[in-house]
Amino acid sequence: MTRLTATYDIESAAGVHAAAAVLAGEQSTGTFVKLSGETDSLLERNAATVDEVRITSTGVAPALPCKLTGNTYERGTVTISWPLENMGTSLPNVLSTVAGNLFELAELSAVRLLDIDFPIEFYQVAPGPQFGIAGTRDLTGVHDRPLIGTIIKPSVGMSATQTAEIVEQLLSADVDFIKDDELQANGPHCPLSERISSIMPLIKQHEDKTGRRVMYAFNITDDIDAMRAHLDMLVEHEATCAMVSLYSIGLSGLMDVRAHSSLAIHGHRAGWGLYSRSPDIGIAYSVWQKLWRLAGADHLHVNGLGSKFSEPDKIVAESAHAVQQPLEQYSKFQALPVYSSAQTVWQLDPAMRVLGNDDFLLCAGGGIMSHPGGPAAGVTALKQAAEAARNQIPISTYANEHPELADALATFKRPEIDSSVI
Repeated sequence: MTRLTATYDIESAAGVHAAAAVLAGEQSTGTFVKLSGETDSLLERNAATVDEVRITSTGVAPALPCKLTGNTYERGTVTISWPLENMGTSLPNVLSTVAGNLFELAELSAVRLLDIDFPIEFYQVAPGPQFGIAGTRDLTGVHDRPLIGTIIKPSVGMSATQTAEIVEQLLSADVDFIKDDELQANGPHCPLSERISSIMPLIKQHEDKTGRRVMYAFNITDDIDAMRAHLDMLVEHEATCAMVSLYSIGLSGLMDVRAHSSLAIHGHRAGWGLYSRSPDIGIAYSVWQKLWRLAGADHLHVNGLGSKFSEPDKIVAESAHAVQQPLEQYSKFQALPVYSSAQTVWQLDPAMRVLGNDDFLLCAGGGIMSHPGGPAAGVTALKQAAEAARNQIPISTYANEHPELADALATFKRPEIDSSVI
């Protein structure tokens, strides 16, 4: 029988084996009492099973507040599986199964979903990324280095005309990628329709001069009907990318965008900290990135090395690697990792070394917009940093003959990056 498998880190005063059995029952056939309909044949067909238990530690205090208390709290990793017929190949229902009521169980003083293994049936029916790494390179015309991108800053407050003025400056530096901030969607001070009509003519003019179309990711996050209308507008104006805030629109919203879209889908993970901040509860990014890729995201944010956020560089590196990896034998499910958050010229070489390749997008907002020579000089500096990294030349040495890079190094503080990840 085909089964879907998930791995958890759990803690319980009742012991890991007992808590794992409760979790499996709650998320399949069981409840808090024995049911008359819970026959042996039904259990054999539909019950979740505890496939593996590994005890990792024992403590004297619970990691999280918990109704069930004891003198000791046993912790460990457990692997649980479900028959595919319980939920079919529906990603939203998979999420309800592996990450549903279990987070509220009284037996669990810690529970974190670490990984999920999908059977082949999912890869046969899921749409996956339409463009991914290779398609994004083709759309942007960048094949021999990392993609250099930026975010429109200030995030909100500017009109469509003011936004277009910044875009024009960035185009003059031949940037590869520009995106709306996740806070800028379709507000009355800067409607999406006005941004599209102001920005796309500039992008086309730049393409006429250079032969290369800069990718602009317009934020279409909204309700489903509105997102469809937004996509239609983008297609009409020959845009190449739509951005969505993944946790705002959910799996069903992303799948609808994928089904309706002929554009690359830039997946922003605003809200990710809710799932990641605590090691004792939540859903690891290794799980989310599989779900988002299966649902159709082409680009996925992975945070940034030495960023302004709390996530350690080790997790950032693991996330970037994960997004690039084929799912099972299906390379079509590869997506483009997007480094962002307080990124400057200092992080480009480490970002490349983390992956061992240059198949990524580095998005620098302040790292471009705050360059003392202006946004165009900020783009140039990042390209120079990429050249230095590709040629394995120390960035400070390369800056001696590249003034834009030298100004960036002098302006932006060198971040602390965990050397063990590079």
